[in-house]
Amino acid sequence: MQKPSIPKGTRDFSPEEMAKRNYIFSTIREVFHLYGFQQIETPAMENLSTLMGKYGEEGDKLLFKILNSGDCFAGISDEELREKNPLRFAAKACEKGLRYDLTVPFARFVVQHRNEISFPFKRYQIQPVWRADRPQKGRYREFYQCDGDVVGSDSLINEVELIQIMDEVFHRFGIRVRIKMNNRKILSGIAEIIGEADKIVDITVAIDKLDKIGLENVNEELRSKGLPEEAIERLQPIILLQGSNEEKIATLRNVLAASETGLKGVDELDFILERISHTPIRAELELDLTLARGLNYYTGAIFEVKALDVQIGSITGGGRYDNLTGVFGMEGVSGVGFSFGADRIFDVLNQLDLYPEGSLKGTQLLFVNFGRTEETYLLPLIAKVRQAGIRTELYPEAAKMKKQMGYADAKKIPFVAIVGENEITAGKINLKNMLTGEQELVSLEELIDRF
Repeated sequence: MQKPSIPKGTRDFSPEEMAKRNYIFSTIREVFHLYGFQQIETPAMENLSTLMGKYGEEGDKLLFKILNSGDCFAGISDEELREKNPLRFAAKACEKGLRYDLTVPFARFVVQHRNEISFPFKRYQIQPVWRADRPQKGRYREFYQCDGDVVGSDSLINEVELIQIMDEVFHRFGIRVRIKMNNRKILSGIAEIIGEADKIVDITVAIDKLDKIGLENVNEELRSKGLPEEAIERLQPIILLQGSNEEKIATLRNVLAASETGLKGVDELDFILERISHTPIRAELELDLTLARGLNYYTGAIFEVKALDVQIGSITGGGRYDNLTGVFGMEGVSGVGFSFGADRIFDVLNQLDLYPEGSLKGTQLLFVNFGRTEETYLLPLIAKVRQAGIRTELYPEAAKMKKQMGYADAKKIPFVAIVGENEITAGKINLKNMLTGEQELVSLEELIDRF
């Protein structure tokens, strides 16, 4: 018989892993609620017409398509079948697909429910997404996204709160982080003043290597991308931008004086930094001009969170976008959104061993089972212990003591309660600490107090 397996790029999660993942999600959830966000869920499958063309040509190839139920060949001619063209076949045989991210379903949700939604709409969503990618280390075909967005408001106060949310979440996790920020308009302004608007990606990629390869090599790389000397000359103060966030902003005001777009970006960052200075924030905030995520998508502020004590990519990112719902014919819905990288946060918490005591919700107390008489005596007693909120088990059969103790060890249950004839007569419970091996006789009230 063949051993059962799961599809490549998917995972099983053990009880311990699930406890850790639930700790991550519930922490994020609590912070979202503090800021007035509401949770929504959308179906795992969407109409392909909703998904296709939203992720570029590459993205379309990575959509998992679902064959129509019933006769999926209906409406396909013999000629088309002989052609064996997978795209044309899918266009007729598949009407649905698994969602690729949470953003497009969210846009569809906003358009479909616009009359029931009160704007600004603050939503968060924690659900799995699917991508027909080549599985490799750290890249899965099924993984969870954890997104928050505020749509229907242009106010930069939303960006300020977004920074506070990121700060609060990582503070609760005990992860030291740096929040990097930039603005898409500043990047456009830079390209504009040096007259190389189409080279913006090349420029940011090159600047980003300053630490690794040094100024000379950065300039060399810019030349190799076809930037004229004059443009490279103008870029020098930007490449060498140093100092505090305030000093960086002052330099940018100077350098971008001739670009209306650029200055608007500087104003936006200035506003966010000024407002955030009035809040108690623990993370480092750094203005970083090399930050250029999702250039074709974001239109304003962009953010990224890096963990300081672990070598890993960004663990959260996001930014301001102008036209979330335009693809569905509803123009002008601006928003700001971000996504927590749950899998990466999981890795960081594991590497730094930051799961707090009790966060994994294991059993706290196991009652040993000696047989029917004791069972009958214990059932009402255990009900009271559980009513007090103590996670409790009764071993289901009167097995050998060694086996029951082995079960407690395997499940890392810290306390075992032993109630035999003598204890029943005395109305006491023999409580054993599995770590120290100490035992003591306690009453039911004392037992509950212990926990």
